[in-house]
Amino acid sequence: MNCKISRNAAKKILEELEQEEDKSLKLRVYITHQHGDHAHYGMSLDTPTDKDEIVSTDKNIDVILEKDQPLLDGIRIDYFYVPEEGFAITNPSKGNHGDH
Repeated sequence: MNCKISRNAAKKILEELEQEEDKSLKLRVYITHQHGDHAHYGMSLDTPTDKDEIVSTDKNIDVILEKDQPLLDGIRIDYFYVPEEGFAITNPSKGNHGDH
């Protein structure tokens, strides 16, 4: 599985991870709902289970993704400051370039 994190997103994620008391927690990206050929995503701090794969990124952040979930493979995590501040998760490899 593959996951990319932008520089802005990595900065924000690392800030959250540094503030967390439980250092064993990792970033989990999950599907909140799915329809047609794309999904909408969420994030949380969590511990992996046997149903998960831990994906290392080039930003030194490990991400938990559920195995056997093709719409998680190839996700990209971005952080935008405008038009409103926040994370955006897309999967360009599956043709999902953002919410509609």
